[in-house]
Amino acid sequence: MDKVLYYVYDPMCSWCWAFNKTWGEIQAQLPDGIDVRYVLGGLAPDSDQPMPVELKERISSGWYGIQERVPGTQFNHDFWTLCQPRRSTYPSSRAILAAKQLDNALEKPMLLAIQQAYYLQAKNPSNDDVLIECANSIGLNGKAFSELLNSTAIHHQLLAEIKFARSMGINSFPSLVFEQAGDYRVLNYDYNDPQVLLSQVS
Repeated sequence: MDKVLYYVYDPMCSWCWAFNKTWGEIQAQLPDGIDVRYVLGGLAPDSDQPMPVELKERISSGWYGIQERVPGTQFNHDFWTLCQPRRSTYPSSRAILAAKQLDNALEKPMLLAIQQAYYLQAKNPSNDDVLIECANSIGLNGKAFSELLNSTAIHHQLLAEIKFARSMGINSFPSLVFEQAGDYRVLNYDYNDPQVLLSQVS
């Protein structure tokens, strides 16, 4: 493919969750000859520390703001009382890579399983047990997945994807970058209107 559309995201990015519907519509309407590739951007490194109260309040209130800006986006706000949030998204990112390595077709299903666990079921995808549960739910072998999840190879793969995202100038998610003949261009998009992005690649 000489045309590539990179989708740079994080599985625990609430704006990426809000973008799902429009992103699906964009992919369904892309012109022929454009290869779509997912790139993990690395929102928050590993941490075993509880999320600071100020950050917790900012993110939890941000969910309400997203629901206003992107109608139809659902959040289970019980997450903030049922779970012990940590500012740690690398585990869920490694989970995507582990799932993809076990079955290339399960990259997107694993992403959706993590997002649904987090945003709809009030489960914490910073925790390995939740990620293993997500893997089982899409038909992966839990033992094989858990062995890969925290392997050195998968972690290095994640760091390589993050480095690639940064090399394209990406530090926020979701971001979309169009590559054509070696030229990289960051695209504009609208959370509610797929045509804003589609008009730039037609």
